[in-house]
Order: sequence, then structure tokens, then C-alpha cells
Amino acid sequence: MKRESQKNFCIYNPQNLRLKTSSKPKSKFTSLGRLAAGWMILQTVLLGTPALAQKNPSSLSYSEFIEKLERGEVSKVELDQTNNRAKVTLKNQPEGQESKNVLLFEKDPDLIVKIRDSVPDFAPKTSIDRSATAGLLINLMVIFVLLAVLIMIIRRSANASGQAFSFGKSRAKFQMEAKTGVKFDDVAGIEEAKEELQEVVTFLKEPEKFTAIGAKIPRGMLLIGPPGTGKTLLAKAIAGEAGVPFFSISGSEFVEMFVGVGASRVRDLFRKAKENAPCLIFIDEIDAVGRQRGAGIGGGNDEREQTLNQLLTEMDGFEGNSGVIVIAATNRPDVLDAALLRPGRFDRQVMVDYPDYKGRLGILEVHGRDKKIAPEVSLEAIARRTPGFSGADLANLLNEAAILTARRRKEAVTMSEVNDAVDRVVAGMEGTPLVDSKAKRLIAYHEIGHAIVATLTPGHDPLEKVTLIPRGQAQGLTWFTPDEEQGLISRNQILARITATLGGRAAEDIIFGDTEVTTGASNDLEKVTSMARQMVTKFGMSDLGLLSLESQEQPVFLGNDSMQRAEYSEEIAARIDDQVRIIALQCYENAKKIIQDNRQTIERITDILIEQETIEGEEFRKLVKKFSHSLPPELAVQ
Repeated sequence: MKRESQKNFCIYNPQNLRLKTSSKPKSKFTSLGRLAAGWMILQTVLLGTPALAQKNPSSLSYSEFIEKLERGEVSKVELDQTNNRAKVTLKNQPEGQESKNVLLFEKDPDLIVKIRDSVPDFAPKTSIDRSATAGLLINLMVIFVLLAVLIMIIRRSANASGQAFSFGKSRAKFQMEAKTGVKFDDVAGIEEAKEELQEVVTFLKEPEKFTAIGAKIPRGMLLIGPPGTGKTLLAKAIAGEAGVPFFSISGSEFVEMFVGVGASRVRDLFRKAKENAPCLIFIDEIDAVGRQRGAGIGGGNDEREQTLNQLLTEMDGFEGNSGVIVIAATNRPDVLDAALLRPGRFDRQVMVDYPDYKGRLGILEVHGRDKKIAPEVSLEAIARRTPGFSGADLANLLNEAAILTARRRKEAVTMSEVNDAVDRVVAGMEGTPLVDSKAKRLIAYHEIGHAIVATLTPGHDPLEKVTLIPRGQAQGLTWFTPDEEQGLISRNQILARITATLGGRAAEDIIFGDTEVTTGASNDLEKVTSMARQMVTKFGMSDLGLLSLESQEQPVFLGNDSMQRAEYSEEIAARIDDQVRIIALQCYENAKKIIQDNRQTIERITDILIEQETIEGEEFRKLVKKFSHSLPPELAVQ
């Protein structure tokens, strides 16, 4: 058979160069072992290989040493058999010169015979071999370093595993005696809530007064109110007054990505609280964990619901939590689960609402203690000017006034700084004043339209100020201040507000014409539509009758079991739209009539506003009374 010749080819294929990697990750201990083995091999090479002799004047090579020895040029030889080295002194060597160093071979039996034949008084010496000691010390150092690295790795692994096991521990801040620095004397404006919570302090300090007649300590108190009204401040005051162990935690700290962690933290929190009973637990923003179960789209077996179930069990379950009082705060009580709100868990629900006039005055007095306020500053006047302000707003108001005082290099806060601070809190930061132009005059007419329609419409709130100084995104502002606390609003008041809101657009229409109206009334139209629609669909103030056609709007994910749907037919929807349009048009016609009847008054006051840029409410009413001679008595000045 004819054999075909075979040739070997080396083909470079990048795909064939893939390294086969093990599926198991390399251990850190394996890497340390390889490092130690490599060091031992390197050390053996370094210690076992003789150093190469360098050619320098104080050394001789082995061959040169043998030649000089055979020629008899060597006078003295000091032989170190341990290190295989020799110190050679030559006969013709100058005095004071160092001996020559010679590196010898390990096995040379004839060398000593040659040296004795040439140097009669030769005697070999033996030195101490320190190479083994040096190698041992180096090895010990390497072992020590490796052990230190190994201990560091073990500790890091232990910490990681410890963190994994402590993941379910409660993160509540614990104080054996709460030192919040807040007492009930530091809380003002919410006297009813203070009285409710002072009873809790009495329960904790003197429980025998209540238990003697069979009363039980309330297990939970829920503080409900808008943001900034003092819910967390009340909890701090309770902690400062009670003098018992105090746990504080936020509702968001319970919920984690991993299922079961929140429930574990709830169990751990109440376990610690029972060990320190009697004590207080404060849960801020409880709506983060206490929302209704089974709400929205999807299943109910999630982390938040398990955390809520555990919280319900701990507050009032089979074992109970005697001696532990839970105080929670939220501004969304409508989304909380019904099982959480029942008596036995939260026995009391305390409403912390916006303060009234007396409350605002008390809050201003509390926050004005540590500030230098001029004697002419009237806290009563500030309290009257700030209806609807929360405690946080009032604190921010005095702080802004103090900052303006320091910026203007004054020694005490005056009414000028307070007024500027009120304007800043209400309307935003002051901008650059407008230059005299057509735009400035148009804005002036628009704002005067709001002001004069509101002043001449019965039932509207008194004018506080009208200004052309830009604040925030507004080029001009007109705002009003009610002269009393308004809990209920009449139909006449709502229509007056709609009419005044449309006064700016009416002024543009009457003075500049329909073709010159601007987009400045876009926000006004949104407010008008909202108020008119509420009159029709919620308040029963239209021809549709006494019907509430729209409920409180809530997204499905905040607790509703079904999607928001219309509660009326398409025919009723069309009638609602017609009624909203009729209300808006009627109010607009009323606003236009007031503008037309007082055209000269508007022109004069507009010139004054352009010159002064700001007109206070009292001054504006005097100007209206001065320039308008045919006003009805009831509309002259509010």
C-alpha cells in the first residue's frame, strides 16, 4: 500500500485557546498556600546558590589565588571552611591595605595541602554558621504574616455572617431615660392633644390612680394631622416628661427587600420593650407599614403585609403587651388598615390639626424665646396674619426673619423683617423688580382687577396686599387673609372667591380688549374650574340638586379594593359640565361689570401701584373709598 505522507500543521485558532476554568471558585486559603510554597522555593534558591563574586580591588578569583600560591607570592592565608572563603595577604602588598577575599569551591581536597606547602604557619579557622538561623527567622516572619492575613479573612467572614444573622434585629433607637430636651411647656397650639397625652404620662408615673378603680392603661395612641403640626414634637415631649425607657423608629425601617425581615424586627422590638416595661414605643410615619392589606393589584403575601400582621399580633395578640404603650404618627389615616385602628391596638386617635389664633400666638411665643425681637413687634398681629400656618411654618417664619435681620446687620428683629419673612414663606423668594414697560402695566391691571373685584364683592376675604414684585414664578401677586377661622364656607363665599379669581382676566378683557388677553390667568382658570366642580358634585350647590356625585379621590394602590369609577351616567356628566360652565360664566360677567363700573378707580390705583410697586390692604381700601363716590354702603369698604 502506498502510504500518504503526513504533515503536521500548527493552526492558530483563537477559539481553541480558551482555558478550561473550574466551576468551583478558587479559595482564598488555596491562594495563600500557593504563595507560601512559592516563597519557600524562592528562599531555597536564594540561600542555596552561592553569590557570584564581583571583580573589585579587594577580591581575588580562585584561579588567581592558586597561581599566586604556586608562585609563592602569598604570605598569609585565613581560611573559613564554614563559609568557603579565604582572606589572603600577599608578600608585595603595601602596609595598611586590606586582605584579599577569595570565594572557594566546596570540594577541593588539594587546596589545604597547597596552602601548607606555600604558607608554613597556616591554620584553618571555623566560624559560626548563621544561615540556618537567618532562614528560620525569615520563615517565622512569613508564617506570621500568613497567619495575620488568615485571621483577617476569618474575622471578615465572621462579620459578614454576623450581619446576616443580625439582619432581622430591630433598628429602633433606645434611650433608658429619653433626653429629648422637650417638655410639654415647649409645645403650644395643640392644647387638646396635650391633655390627651398628659394622661399617658400620668399612667406611666402613677398607674395606681387608674388601676385602683379598674381602669386599664391604653395600649396605643395614634396622632393624626397634616405635616408640620407637631406630632413628632408631642412624642418627644411625652418621652421627656415620662422618664421611662423610650424606643423610637420610623415605619420605613421595618420594611426591607427580603421577606420576613420586617416581621422579625417587629418581634425583636417588642421583645426588648417587654424586657424594659413599662416603656414607650414611638413609630413615626406608620402608614409606611400599616396600609390596608390586600389592596391594589397583585397578591397579599408580600413583605409589608407580613410586617403588618406581626405588628397587629404584638400589639394585641394572644400574649398581649402589658406595660408597653405604642404611640404612632401619620398624616394619611385613610390608608391605614382597619384592624390596626380598632380599640385594643390604638385605643385613642388624637387629632393634631392646624392651630387657631390662640394656638399660633402660643407657638410664636415659644419659638420667640431664644430670638432677639424688638419691642414694637406684635406677635398678636403676626398670629392674625398667618391663618392656616402650621407650627413648622411659624417656626420657619421667625427663623427667616432672624436670618434677614442678621443679613441686614440689625441687632433685633423688627416688623420689616417679619413682613418680608411672611411674604417669602407665602409666595417665595423675591425676584428682580420689573422695569416700566407694557408688560408691567398689563400685570398691574391684572392684579388690580383681582383686588378691586374682591374688595367690592360681598363675602370675600379682606385684601392683604397687592404687589408687582415678582416672587417665585409669579410676576405679580394679590393675596387675601380671612379675618376669622373658617371651618365652614357658604355658597356666597365660594361664588365670591370665583368672581375675584376671574377679576384679573376680566380686567385684561375690558381694558385691552378680547384680542389682547394673556396666558397669565391660566392658574386662575384651574382654580375656578375646581371650585365650581366641587360646588356641583360634592356640595350640592347647583341645579342638579342635593347629590354628592364624586367621592374622595384615591388611587387604587392606597387602599381601594376596586378601580375608581364614575358614579353617574354620561347624561349626568354632561349636565355637570354645563353647570360648571354656567357658574364660571355668571361669575365672570359679575367681575366684568365691577371692572366697567369702576374703570376710573382702576386707572388711578394702577398708576399708584406702578409707582409704589406694593399697596397694603388697608391703604388699598382707603384708595377705593376715595376714588369711588357711588359705592353702595355695604360694598364701600370691608
